[in-house]
Amino acid sequence: MSATSNPVNFTFSDTIAGRVTGHDREAGRFTVATADGRLFTVDLTGGPSAELLHNLGEPYQDASGHIDELLTEGTFVFAYGVFYPHGEGARFEAKRLVFVGRGGDDYRFEEEKWWVRQIEEIAGFYRKAQFGDGPVDFSNYRTEIRLGGEKTASHVQETDTISRLVYGMASAFLMTGEDEYLEIAERGTEYLREHMRFVDTDENVTYWYHGLKVDGDTEKKLFTSEFSDDYDALPMYEQIYALAGPVQTYRVTGDPRIKADADATIRLFDRFYLDPENGGYFSHIDPILLSPEHDSLGPNKARKNWNSVGDHAPAYLINLYLATGDQKYADMLEYTFDTIVEHFPDPKNSPFVQERFHKDWSHDTTHGWQQNRAVVGHNLKIAWNLMRMHSLRAKDSYLQTAAAIGETMPEAGGDRQRGGWYDVVERLKADGEDQFRFAWHDRKAWWQQEQAILAYLILAGTTGREAFRGEARSAQAFYNAFFLDHDEGAVYFNTLADGMPYLLGVERLKGSHSMSMYHSAELCYLAAVYNNLLVNGKAMDFWFKPDPALVTDRVLRVAPDLLPAGSVRIESVEIEDEPHTDFDAEALTVRLPETSGRVKVKVRLAAATALELTR
Repeated sequence: MSATSNPVNFTFSDTIAGRVTGHDREAGRFTVATADGRLFTVDLTGGPSAELLHNLGEPYQDASGHIDELLTEGTFVFAYGVFYPHGEGARFEAKRLVFVGRGGDDYRFEEEKWWVRQIEEIAGFYRKAQFGDGPVDFSNYRTEIRLGGEKTASHVQETDTISRLVYGMASAFLMTGEDEYLEIAERGTEYLREHMRFVDTDENVTYWYHGLKVDGDTEKKLFTSEFSDDYDALPMYEQIYALAGPVQTYRVTGDPRIKADADATIRLFDRFYLDPENGGYFSHIDPILLSPEHDSLGPNKARKNWNSVGDHAPAYLINLYLATGDQKYADMLEYTFDTIVEHFPDPKNSPFVQERFHKDWSHDTTHGWQQNRAVVGHNLKIAWNLMRMHSLRAKDSYLQTAAAIGETMPEAGGDRQRGGWYDVVERLKADGEDQFRFAWHDRKAWWQQEQAILAYLILAGTTGREAFRGEARSAQAFYNAFFLDHDEGAVYFNTLADGMPYLLGVERLKGSHSMSMYHSAELCYLAAVYNNLLVNGKAMDFWFKPDPALVTDRVLRVAPDLLPAGSVRIESVEIEDEPHTDFDAEALTVRLPETSGRVKVKVRLAAATALELTR
C-alpha cells in the first residue's frame, strides 16, 4: 500500500487564525473563518489559556476568565491547539487563544504609541547587548549576538550590521527624542567612517570594507566579502547597506559629511556597477579590476539581481531624498523603479517576480541557492516601494504593478490558515499541484513579515481598498502575536509555520550577518507612520537635532516618508521646548533659527483627513 493511500491517523499541533463567526457557550466551541474563507470549529472543552496581545515591555495579560465575553462575532483570534483525526471527523481542541484586541475592530497594534513603545524596547535590548551599561564604544561591537543578548566568540565586525544598528538607533530617536539613541547612531556612524570607509581620491569614489577582524588590539580590514554567496568579491548590497544607518542619521542631524559619503558611494555605483548598455546595476564587481565581468566572479559574473537594482530605495535613497529634496536622487529612484517594472514582473509564467538576471536581462534560473525560486518578501518589498515611489512621481505602471503583487501574493506566498508569510518557494507549481512548493521549509522569517505589513499598509492607505487593509491587519497580528520575544527581548529571527519560535543555528541568534535591528526598527518606524498618518488619521511626533549652520538654507525637511501629496501636514513645532512658528505646514519644512550649535526640534505631524486623496 502506498503512503498516500493511508488516512491521517496521528495527532498534531497547529494554529488557526481568523474571525469568529459563531460561539456556542453551552457546547464549549466556536467557529472561525480563515483568510481563505474556510470555517473551522474550535473545541474549548480542554480548558485553553487565553491572553490579550501585549507589546514588548508589557506584562502578560491573562484573558482566560474572559473567553466567552471576547468570542464575539468578528473578533480576530489565534487558536493554537491539537488536531485529533480519530472518530467521526477531525476535531481541533484549543490549548491557547490569543486575542489581538477586545473585540470587533479593536487591534492593539493600531494604538497610537504601540510601535513607539516597541522600538524603545528593541533599542534597549541592543544597547545593552552591544555596550552593556557602560559607555558606547563601538570597538566592543560584535556581529553575532545570542538569543539573550550575549556575545559569541566571533570577533568579526561586519560593516553592514553596524550600519543596520545605526539605522535602528537613528529611527528610535526620530520616534522618541531620546538622546541616548542618537548618541549611539552618531558614534556608530563615526566608527564606520573611521574604520570601514576607504576614500579613493584618484577615482573620487568611496568604498566600504566588508568589516574588521578584531584580535585584541589588532584590527584586520576585510575588503572583500566573507559571506559564502559573495566570497572574495565586492557585492553591491554590502555597499548599499553600509549607507543605511548613516543616511538615516543624516535625516536627524543634517551632517554634510554623511551626504558627501553617500554621494561618493553613488559615484562608485554609477562608475563600476551600472550597466550603461542594458540598464540596471550589476550585483558584484571584481576587487582588483573593479569589473563586473571578470572570470574571478564565477557564478556572479555579469549578473543582476533584486538587491543590486531595487535595494537602493529602501536602504538609503528614499531617505536621502527625504532629507534633501534633491531631484538627482528622485531621478535615480525613478530610474530604479522603471527598471523594476520593466524587467521583474513575469505574469505569464508566475505570480512571483523574477529576481536574478544575466547582463541582457534574460532570466538566470540556475544561480546558487535561488535557482527558479521566489523570495516571498522580495515581492512584497517591491510592492511597498513602488507605492512609495508612486507618491513621488505617479505612474500607472507603478500603481498597477504594486496592486497586482498585492492581489496575488496572499494566495501564492501567504499562510491563509495560520496567518503570516512564508520564506522561499518555487516560482512554478509542480505538475498537478495547486500550491507552490517550499524550497526547504515552511518557516517564517521576521523580515518577510515586515515587508508584508508595510506593503499592505501603504497599499491600503493609498488606494483605500479594504482588502489591503485586512491583509495589513492580519500580517501585523501574526507578527505581534508570535515574533516578539517577551522573555529575552527584541524579536525572533524565525518561527515555525504555526508561530512557535524556531531556535536552532543562526536562526537562534539576535545578531548575525542578516540581523541587527534594521528590519525590526524599520517596521516600527514605518508601521507607526502608515498606521497613524496614512490609515487611521492620528497625529505623530518626530524629533531632529541639526546644527542650523550646516543645513542648506536652514531648511529642515521633516516628511516622514514618501506619502501621497497633501496627506500629511505640520501641526506644530517646538525648538528646545519652545514653540516655533516659522514652518511651511504643507511643504513639511521648518525654517531653523540663526543660532550656533545644535538644536533639538520636535515636529508634530497630522493627517490631512479632510483632503480628498487621489485613489
